Amino acid sequence: MLLRNKRLKKNLNLLDVFAISTGATLSAGFFLLPGIAASQAGSAIVIAYVLAAVPLVPAMFSKIELATAMPRSGGVYFFLDRSLGPMFGTIGGVGVWLTLVLKVSFALIGMGAYLKIFFSDFNILPIAVTIALALGIVNYFGGKKTSGFQIIMVIGLLLLLILFIGAGVPKINYSAFSGIFNVPAKSVFSTAGLVYISYIGVTKVASVSEEIRNPERNIPLGVFLSLATAFLIYLFGSAVMVGVIPMKELANSLVPVALAGKKIFGYTGEILLTIAALLAFLSVANVGIMSASRYPLAMSRDNIFPSLLKKLNKFQAPGPAIILTTTAILFSVIFLNPLEIAKLASAFQLLVFAFLSLAVIIMRESKIESYDPGFLSPLYPWMQILGMLFSFFLIYEMGILPVAFSLVLIVAAGLWYWFYAKNKTVRSGAVYHIFERLGRQRYDELEIELREILKEKGLRKDDPFSHVVMRAKFFEIEGKSDFEEALNLASKYLSGLMPVKAKDIKEHFLEGTRIGATPVIGEVALPHFRLESVPQTELVLVRAKKGVKIKLVDPITAEEEGEKYVNAIFFLVSPQNNPTQHLRMLAQIATRVEDSDFMREWESAGNEQEIKESLLRSEMFIKLAIKNGTSTETLINKRVMELNFPEGALITLITRAHRPILPNGKTRILNGDGLTIIGSEEALKIINEKFKDAVQ
Repeated sequence: MLLRNKRLKKNLNLLDVFAISTGATLSAGFFLLPGIAASQAGSAIVIAYVLAAVPLVPAMFSKIELATAMPRSGGVYFFLDRSLGPMFGTIGGVGVWLTLVLKVSFALIGMGAYLKIFFSDFNILPIAVTIALALGIVNYFGGKKTSGFQIIMVIGLLLLLILFIGAGVPKINYSAFSGIFNVPAKSVFSTAGLVYISYIGVTKVASVSEEIRNPERNIPLGVFLSLATAFLIYLFGSAVMVGVIPMKELANSLVPVALAGKKIFGYTGEILLTIAALLAFLSVANVGIMSASRYPLAMSRDNIFPSLLKKLNKFQAPGPAIILTTTAILFSVIFLNPLEIAKLASAFQLLVFAFLSLAVIIMRESKIESYDPGFLSPLYPWMQILGMLFSFFLIYEMGILPVAFSLVLIVAAGLWYWFYAKNKTVRSGAVYHIFERLGRQRYDELEIELREILKEKGLRKDDPFSHVVMRAKFFEIEGKSDFEEALNLASKYLSGLMPVKAKDIKEHFLEGTRIGATPVIGEVALPHFRLESVPQTELVLVRAKKGVKIKLVDPITAEEEGEKYVNAIFFLVSPQNNPTQHLRMLAQIATRVEDSDFMREWESAGNEQEIKESLLRSEMFIKLAIKNGTSTETLINKRVMELNFPEGALITLITRAHRPILPNGKTRILNGDGLTIIGSEEALKIINEKFKDAVQ
C-alpha cells in the first residue's frame, strides 16, 4: 500500500520552487520560437505571447489546487490516478514521462542553433550526450543539490535577460509596431497556439511537490511568481526583438535573442545572449530530468511500474528512476529526432491539462472531507470547463499529426496498464465516491491516504490548535477503567459548553467507536465528531496511567478486532461547517502522539500545564523566565495588557511559586514568574530573539 512507501525528504523552499518553475518555462519559447512566430504574425507576436498565457490559467489553477491537496511525487500521474482511477493515471503518467523525456532531448539538441553562431561545423550530439549524463549525475545526488544548481542557472539567466530588456527597451524603434493591429486575427490566434508551449513548463514543479516544504504556501506563490516573471520577459523581450531587428531578419532567424543582443550591444551582446540561451536550455534539461524521474518513482509505488524504480539511494533521491529517465533521454538524443517529435508531444500535454481540469471537478464533487487543498481554484466549475474547452480547441488547431501522436501514446500506455499493471492494482479514483452516491462501489483507502497527507501537511496558519489545547479540560483517572468512565466525564463537561445534552454527546462518541472511526494510535485513542450546534472546537484530555479498556474496530469492515488498554484519550468536538479544519487538528494530534518522546512526556507531566505542553510541539509555544538581570527585566510589574508582544502571541499561563495562574489583561507580571506563551511561528520567533537569554 502506498502509505508504507518511503517518502522523499522535504527540502525545497520557495526559492527552489521559483527556480524550478521559471527554469522550466524560459527556453525554446523565448530563444527559438520568436523568429518562427514573427514569420506568421509579424509585429503582433507581442499580442500572441499575451494571448498564449490565457489558456494556461485554468490548467495552472487546477494543477495548483491538486498539488496543494495531494503533494506527492509524480504530479499528473498521482492526481489522475487518485481522481479518475489507475487507467487514466497510467495514461497520464506514461505519456507525460515520455513527453518530458522528449522535451529534455529537444532542449539539449536545441542548444546547437546557438552554438553554431560561433562554430559553423559544430556537432551538438556529443555535447548533448555529455550534458545529459552530467545532469543525470547531479540529479542522482538529490533534489536539494539539483535545485541548488538550478537556482544558480536561473539567477544567471534572469540577470542576463534583465540586462537585455533594460538596455533594449530604450533602443526600440516604435515604428516597427505601426501595423500591429492590421495582422489578421486568425494569424494572431494560430501564433498564440504555437507559442502556448512557452508557458506550460510553469507547472512542472507539481511533480516534485512531495519534496516541497509548506506546499500550501510555496507551490501557489512560487508558480504565480514564476508565471509573472515569464509573462513579463516574454512581453518585453518580444517587444525588444520586434523593435530592434528588421522584420525580414527576425522572421528568418532561429537565434532571435542573440541577433537582438548583437543589435543592442554588438559582438559582446551576441556572446552574452548566447550564454543566456545555453543557461535556459540547461535549466530546462535539469528540471526535466528532475520532474520526469518522479513519474517512474510514483508509478512504481503503486505497482504500475516494477518495484525497483521506487527505491531511494543514500542521497534520498530516486536513483533507479533517474537512471531510467537519463537512459531514455540518451536514447532519444542519439537515435530519434527530438526537434520534430517534441512538437508533436504538445497535443498530449494539452490533453493532460483537460484531464486535470476534470480531476478537480471529480475531487470536489466526490465530497471527500479529507480532500483539503491549500489553494482553491477560483470560479469553480467554470474555470475547469473553460480549461477543457481551451485545451481541446488548441488540440484541434494543431492538426492531425500531433493528435495521432497523442493517440499512439494513449494506446501504448493503455496496453501497458492492461497487460502489466491491471492485476497489480486494487485502487479506484475519487470518481467512485460520486458513483457511491448513485449506488456503486467506492474506494475507502483513498480517504485514508488523503488523511495521511493531511498529517504530513500539518496545520494552517489560522488553525486554533494551540488555543484549543490550552483551554482544554483535563481529567485524571486513577486505577484501571473502561471507556465508559472516561466518556461520562468528557460528555458531562462538554454539555456545559454547548446546547447538547450529555447523553447525546456520549452517543455521538459511541457511534464513531462502533463504526471504527475512533483512531487508536499506540496507547492513545482519539474519539471525535462534528455537530452543527457546536459553537467552537473543544478538546477534553484524559490520562489513565493504569489504562482504559477500549474496543478496536476495523474502519473498513466495522468488525470488532478485540480490546486494548490505552493511557490517553483525547475527545475532540468541532462545528459541522469546517470538516477539513477538524481533520487537520485530528491529524496534528495523531502526528504528535506518534512521536517517540510523547508518551514519556505525557506520563511524566506533573500538572495540567505540563500535560497540555506535552501535546503541543515545542515550536508551538515558548516559556519565559521573568528575572532581574535578564532581558525579561523590562516586563516586571507590567500588566499583561501592557506587554508589547507581537500580534498572534498569547500568554496562556503564569507559573508563580510553582502554582499555575490563569492570567487576564490586568494580571501583573512579577519577578520570578514563568510565562507560557503560544502563538504563530513568526510571533514566537520574534519573542525568542528578543528574550533569548530567558527562554526555558
